[in-house]
Amino acid sequence: MGRKYRPQSGRVVQAYKFALDPNNSQEQALRSHCGAARAAYNWAVSWVTASWWQRKAEASYGIGDDELTPWRRWSLPALRKEFNRIKAADPRFADWWQENSKEAYNTGLANAATAFDNYSRSKQGKCKGPRVGIPRRKAKRKARLTCRFTIGIIRIESDGRHVTLPRLGTVRTHEPTFKLLARIQAGTARVLSATVRHERGRWFVSFQVETAREITRVLRPDVAVGVDLGIKHLAVLADSTGEIRYEPNPKHLDGALKLLRFQSRRVSRRQGPDRRVGRKPSERWEKANRERNKLHYRVANLRTDAVHKLTTRVRVEYGTVVVEDLNVAGMLRNERLARRVADAGFGEIRRQLTYKGQRNACRTVVADRWYPSSKTCSGCGAVKAKLPLRVRVFTCDVCGLVMDRDENAARNLAALAATCTTGTGAAGDQDMPGVSKPRGADHKTRHQRPGRNTGRDGRAGGATLPGQRQEEARDRRQDTEVFTLW
Repeated sequence: MGRKYRPQSGRVVQAYKFALDPNNSQEQALRSHCGAARAAYNWAVSWVTASWWQRKAEASYGIGDDELTPWRRWSLPALRKEFNRIKAADPRFADWWQENSKEAYNTGLANAATAFDNYSRSKQGKCKGPRVGIPRRKAKRKARLTCRFTIGIIRIESDGRHVTLPRLGTVRTHEPTFKLLARIQAGTARVLSATVRHERGRWFVSFQVETAREITRVLRPDVAVGVDLGIKHLAVLADSTGEIRYEPNPKHLDGALKLLRFQSRRVSRRQGPDRRVGRKPSERWEKANRERNKLHYRVANLRTDAVHKLTTRVRVEYGTVVVEDLNVAGMLRNERLARRVADAGFGEIRRQLTYKGQRNACRTVVADRWYPSSKTCSGCGAVKAKLPLRVRVFTCDVCGLVMDRDENAARNLAALAATCTTGTGAAGDQDMPGVSKPRGADHKTRHQRPGRNTGRDGRAGGATLPGQRQEEARDRRQDTEVFTLW
């Protein structure tokens, strides 16, 4: 893999994104460049995998390993050298490759090299997450239109309303660029690359800039805050001074569902595209689809704006932020909560809290995924064995504390930063002798689906016997926690 660019000391790399207003000829050139990047990517994938299938076919005929077709390298220099050798003679590129900048083809080749590197690293077990498959060709109708420029004339014009890109010329921007222009003229920013992309019917350009950023002191650097994310309230903030704040959930998608259903119904009644019979969409379908996409785009922008405002308010005030390591992918498999969880943007909130904390030289504490923040009493430390999601009020059976479960979880997260001790972080910590460990206290509450070995009521081991008394394991104290410092 290529070496990651490292900025100079005291500088960071960040992106400035602007909407474009290209004319007809410029939009046609933009689409041509993005199509060239896709064509180069598909060529690289086919060229590399062809040797794989050839070796597999030869091996099936009993040919020895020494006589098999040699492997083809997928590094960017190797792909670029081979593409430059065949582009003028290959009928797939010979007639039109000169119409676009070489950066368009380099974009596709670089993406292909990265895709093969990710596949190789995943196959060797060096990457986290699910296994990455073999790179596949990009379809014309589904591929995202994007192209990246790293060399050539990449300039922000002095009028603050135009940008200049290689082979595309000067393109007008939909919004002013004075914020980036002032940094460049002052010598505190330097443009590294520019990426054009087509999203939801509009063209955007994103400048990757190395800029100087001074560390700003937060308002309360010695105060830690626990952030408990949820659906009823987007976030409950509890700091180490005892202050509690509830951030309401905007629920932008819920507010647009009625109009979205109406727009989707209109789209379904028009004549849409059908590749099976070669049918093209009608003009009425394209118009209705643009209106529906515009509504989705507005909801996405509202959600992004709300998340940025929330994370910025938290990061400019507190020196330490404690968040949970939520299994968002698993939560999205819950058919009853998936839409609301996706609309809240839990993963994006944690990502922004992390990188905005690094800008201010503040720390972010990530609680262990199995840390029972909702089941633990914030007053005495007792841990409940079970706490269903339908129970919204936490009641401690030891000290009698009664509190909203989200507020209780936020208080526990805030206390987690103060302890700074090591341990397993689970309620069943084996390093705590003489402490009762109720079954299920070290796991999040989850629904047990009826399966082959379960009874009719979904209880493992069969249905409850008549007259059998159901008792919850008694509470115990939680004295050790674990955290991850980012």
